[in-house]
Amino acid sequence: MSKRRDPTPALPAHRPPLERMMRIHQMIQRGKYPNALGIARELEVSAKSVYRDLDFMRDRLRLPLEFDYTRSGYYYTEPVNAFPTLQMTEGELFALLVAEKALQQYRGTSFERPLRSAFKKMAASLSETVSMRWADWDESISFRTSAEPVVNLEIFDELAKATARCRQVLLAYRKPGHAAPELRRVDPYHLANINGEWFLFAYDHLRKDIRTFVPTRIQKVSYTGRRFLRPHRFSLQRRLRDSFGVHSGAGEYEIRIQFDELAADYIREKKWHSSQRLRELPEGGVELRVKLSSLAEIQRWVLGWGGHAVVLHPPELAAAVREAARKILEQTDERVLSGEKVNGNPGDPLFAKVP
Repeated sequence: MSKRRDPTPALPAHRPPLERMMRIHQMIQRGKYPNALGIARELEVSAKSVYRDLDFMRDRLRLPLEFDYTRSGYYYTEPVNAFPTLQMTEGELFALLVAEKALQQYRGTSFERPLRSAFKKMAASLSETVSMRWADWDESISFRTSAEPVVNLEIFDELAKATARCRQVLLAYRKPGHAAPELRRVDPYHLANINGEWFLFAYDHLRKDIRTFVPTRIQKVSYTGRRFLRPHRFSLQRRLRDSFGVHSGAGEYEIRIQFDELAADYIREKKWHSSQRLRELPEGGVELRVKLSSLAEIQRWVLGWGGHAVVLHPPELAAAVREAARKILEQTDERVLSGEKVNGNPGDPLFAKVP
């Protein structure tokens, strides 16, 4: 018997390769000797796709597949009990498990259960030649954040559905410092997890512009019954290109911050912004330069470094950091003088009033 490919017309491919190969396997198992023409017509794919699938089944999955010219169809030369399980190297599985751990940012959302289920199914379908237990890797690798946002699962699920289906919604949104929420009619463009926190980027019909909403501040979501078209020009990557987090502005700032030798290694170990440049200083410190459109987030970041960071430019950022530090000192001093305990004993040296 010779192996030949029967001629078939070209048809557009639609089905995913794995699904096609499983269907082809089922056709062959029935013993009907299907040919490429019949397979292509039934699966609505091209002849090239069918031939690629058959080659993969024979050469990579090691199925005993041959073409019988007298019957004008494909068959198995020996019994095949089941379609082969997923083949994966130990390195590939390790990479997948690390990725699964990285998905901790989806914990508590409607995505958590299906993601975990998918990873466990892949691990369960591996060849027996890869010997590793899910529990082993579960105990050896982890990702964690210092502060996890409290997400209302029902609200998050509605936001995800509305964003994916381009459905306009009404949000009962409470801004920081406000006791009561306000209604906002928005077109949800994008739901993103940035640095472990979720943000909704949506067109706000009240503000006539794209605004950023924090899902944990949304108290209620309802549909308006309208749909919208997401603009082709909208790109989250472009929108956040000149931001230091999620807030973008209309300004253009050349930021220069100097870090002493105690903080310098931490600065060198990360890429804080796509525009960043580092300049080594003689004393072992480092100078960080970035280009931003807003100063709000970089100000809070600088304050987090305490006395190990000094703003060199622009002057308005230096002034904002100085003013914020002054307020912190004043409020701390007032509480210490009044005898109020602030994370410790006012009598401790740490809380002594600065002359």
